[in-house]
Amino acid sequence: MTSSNGGVMLILSSPSGAGKTTLTKKIQQKYQNFQISVSHTTRKPRPNEVEGIDYFFINHQEFKKKISNNEFYEYAKIFDNYYGTSRNSVNELLKNNNNVLFDIDWQGTQQLSKFKTLTLIKIFLLPPDKKELENRLIQRNQDDTNIISKRLKAYDSDTHHWSDYDHVIINDNLENCFSQIEKIILSAVE
Repeated sequence: MTSSNGGVMLILSSPSGAGKTTLTKKIQQKYQNFQISVSHTTRKPRPNEVEGIDYFFINHQEFKKKISNNEFYEYAKIFDNYYGTSRNSVNELLKNNNNVLFDIDWQGTQQLSKFKTLTLIKIFLLPPDKKELENRLIQRNQDDTNIISKRLKAYDSDTHHWSDYDHVIINDNLENCFSQIEKIILSAVE
């Protein structure tokens, strides 16, 4: 199952803190032909994030210019910041025979799904429950309590969109979750 312009396009979405970024990086490490689609964002970098590897960090004005120039396959405003997937970077990855990994939310998935020339495999990840999600958000120590509270409030609305996905996986154990994703990948690339 490949896209009309090349490789497999795998989307991982989840409520914030359910493990999609960790799993995306794990897939890329094991499968060299999977490249992560690096999003643009107006969010400030976290201490461990690297420009061009984690995100392309730009200001609101630059982001809005890219929107008006139709440079994104998808974009969304999440917690006062914009995130978007560059058409050029994704098309370049596909042209070079790479598979593309997307670490995006349900809004981005809905927008990408409108492009009928793209063949997408959509996976929605869930934590075992909301309390576990709260524990993970606190343990990762990246956000202040106000942001954690916003992320927990968004959880309920985020989870309403799981039915838009091809697969739903509960991430109660990272290795088990990764194994389930691997089975989906292997069946898609055969």
